[in-house]
Formats: sequence, structure tokens, C-alpha cells
Amino acid sequence: MTLQQLRYIVALDQHRHFATAAKECRVTQPTLTMQVKKLESEMGVLLFDRSKHPLEPTPTGNLILSKAREILQQSESLFQFVRGVHTEIDGNFKIGVIPTIAPYLLPRFLPKMAEQAPSTHLNIIEMQTERIIESLQDGSIDIGILVTPLDEHSIREIPLFKEPFLIYSKEDIDKGERTPKDLPKSGLLLLEEGHCFRSQALEICNRDARSPMESFSYESGSIESLKALVREGMGYTLVPALSTRNEDEDYLHRFKSPVPVREVSLAVHNSFARERLLEVLRNAVLDSVPEEMRSAENYYKVRWRQL
Repeated sequence: MTLQQLRYIVALDQHRHFATAAKECRVTQPTLTMQVKKLESEMGVLLFDRSKHPLEPTPTGNLILSKAREILQQSESLFQFVRGVHTEIDGNFKIGVIPTIAPYLLPRFLPKMAEQAPSTHLNIIEMQTERIIESLQDGSIDIGILVTPLDEHSIREIPLFKEPFLIYSKEDIDKGERTPKDLPKSGLLLLEEGHCFRSQALEICNRDARSPMESFSYESGSIESLKALVREGMGYTLVPALSTRNEDEDYLHRFKSPVPVREVSLAVHNSFARERLLEVLRNAVLDSVPEEMRSAENYYKVRWRQL
């Protein structure tokens, strides 16, 4: 058994196709096929059910693949440590960012990051939180930017800032601050299932997602779509502070202290060793957000994930 063979079976599990897996591993398909069969022969088990289309891991194969990923992550961590890679920031890195953060935070810090680390290439992908967690665990991305806490033992969280929630409403009401109890019982517009921001909005408003709230409801994948509906008088929603612009001011209502916030963090697998890169990335983000989000006081952190 070799590390290369483990890389082959992990790639095959990811793509479920011999030719695609061989291309990623930069070997010929016959070479990859031969090495997978050799590993199966050495182990005395069938790792993949080739009768399925696309092929699938066998139950035993799934267990071995999980262990193979763990071994590959540990071996990479060791190699990085030996090379002193924890002090380096050059290279290509994959970053997963949740959709309710990406359009508002990335334009703020990426120019500074590019200036400070010109030899660092960031391949950024919008992903929902659960997919980021899975991708950090299987090594298909290096870093996540998302809302914490996650409470995953294999993932390290590096808090960045606390972003307040704001009420977005067209109602002609007093612009004074509000508590969650002041929010209307009907008319709440939400993001679609899978967004942690949706879960946090329901938590703040003390709503049950399974209970109908009114005769009209609308779920979107975009905060901007929800804002547009509110401006047409079709309800109200909650928005993150970074998503607001000058033209939003007439629709914004703030919460009374303690203010509900979401904790935005970097997340990496425990085996990730590029500490200097994390430091540079964290500083670039912190320099790009308002001071009050870096030193938030009189707030309460809204959890969204129930394990």
C-alpha cells in the first residue's frame, strides 16, 4: 500500500469515473485502474462496485476511503511541517465562502490581499455551509469563510468579526431601535433552505420553519431579491450589516442592545499548517470591515446549527 494508491482511490471516489480520476492524478487510465485493482488485491476487499453507473464504493470501501482521506491529510500535514510551509503564503489555495458573505465581504478585502500577497492565488467558490464543512473534511478546499460556531472536532475556527443583523422593512414606523419581540408575526421573507442565515433569522424571530406563517411566502437564494420584494411592500426581512448601502437607509431598523450578531470566521481542517497565510488573510479581512464589528460590545451571538 502506498500514499499514491490512496490518492488514486480518493480521486476515484470523488469523480466516480476512471478516466476523470486518472486525469486529475495526471496518470493514464490503465495505470490508475491497475493500481486500484492491486490495492484491492492486497487488502483482499472490493473497494468499488463497478456494476453501478456511475460506480460506487462498497460499504467496506466507504470505511477504507474515510481512513485513506485521514491518512492523506496527516501525511500532507507532516510534509508541510518538514518543509517549514507554515511560514509560506505562496501558492494556489481553494476557499469556500457562503453566499450571504461572498458578495459583500470579498470586494472589501481581496484588493488588499492581492497587494500584500501577489504570489498567492485564491480560487474562491461560493458554497453553502454544509458543503464547506464536507469539503474541508475531505480536503477538496483549504479554507472556509462562514458563520460559526460549527462545533466540528476536525475543524479549527478562527473568528474574524461580529456582524449585526438589521431589520429591512418598508413600514412607516419610528426609526428607533427594536427588540425581536417587536417584529410582526407575519410577512417575514426568508432565504431558501440550506442557508445558515435563514436559520439565524428564524432563531431571532422565534419562528418554526415548519409552521405556515401567512398565506403568502417567498424563499430566495439572494438577500438582494428579498430586499427588492420589501421595497415593493411585500413583507420584511433581516439583513446582515455588510449588505447595506446608502440607498437602503430608509428601510433599515436597528435592534436594541444586546444586538443579535453572526460570528464570521475562517475555518480550516486541523491538519492545515499555513499559519502565515491565515494571519495575512485574517488581517486583510479585519482591515476591510468597520471597527465596531471587530470590537463588538453588547451583543448576543445567534447560533444556527443544532447538532
